[in-house]
Amino acid sequence: MRRQAFLGWQPGRRAFAVMALLFLSLAVGTAVLWPRQAPHTLTQKDIDAAVLRTLQTTSLPSPAARAAATVRPAVVRVVAYGHERATPEARTQKRGRNMARGKPPEADGPPGEEEERGVGTGVVIVDKGIILTNLHVVAGAEKIKVTFFDGLESIATVTGTQPENDLAVLQAQKIPDDLIAATMRSTADLQPGDQVAAVGFPFGIGPSVSAGVVSGLRRSFRSPEGRQELGNLIQFDAAANPGNSGGPLINMDGEVLGIVTAILNPTQQRTFIGIGFAVPIENAASAAGSPPF
Repeated sequence: MRRQAFLGWQPGRRAFAVMALLFLSLAVGTAVLWPRQAPHTLTQKDIDAAVLRTLQTTSLPSPAARAAATVRPAVVRVVAYGHERATPEARTQKRGRNMARGKPPEADGPPGEEEERGVGTGVVIVDKGIILTNLHVVAGAEKIKVTFFDGLESIATVTGTQPENDLAVLQAQKIPDDLIAATMRSTADLQPGDQVAAVGFPFGIGPSVSAGVVSGLRRSFRSPEGRQELGNLIQFDAAANPGNSGGPLINMDGEVLGIVTAILNPTQQRTFIGIGFAVPIENAASAAGSPPF
């Protein structure tokens, strides 16, 4: 009985084997007969198209670079000269400049050279040579010199001050033929986290650009010298150091949001630790007696 059962199973097994063999033969034949595709050859046209796609999807230059390039023609270097004892900020700037130039920190300039009481930054707000800067940069100066973006140097005079915001208005005696004024932007819709950049001459070196964000609004600050307390300030974390004073704080469109005025450092070392302050441009422009927008 077992033999009959076993023999009765054999025909089905042989039929399955025949069908499998038939299927395998068909598959092999199809593979042989099916035309093989030639590998794609990369052409110069393909390469050019790939490069174009990359350029179209890559933002170059960076937003901060574009913003700085926009405002740069309106940014000036401000140097205050005098024979009185230099301010603490001016001494810090002097040490920074000397070290950047490979000189001893306390090295003096050539004999007879005018002493720099302060070095800062300014921004042109009217294309007739009207410049905003910080009052503490030019206070007590016997002579003020500004250097424009094209290298032109000019004597400048103080035509207005706003001590409550540490601001001074300068008028340059000579200006470039193609001088343009910065574009100013209301801070009414400014929010913490918005991207900003500071443009100026830290330690007299520059122009330099640093980028960051708005850290806070409506801040107050009192300097270590005990000057009056400044209020309604924009707090930002873009690097700023002595020499940035008076320079513009800009948005990513290159529009001026404020005037860099102070940095906070509890160690009183006058170097940046991530907390800078700027006077909103609405307040700053009022020092010149004209609406900013």
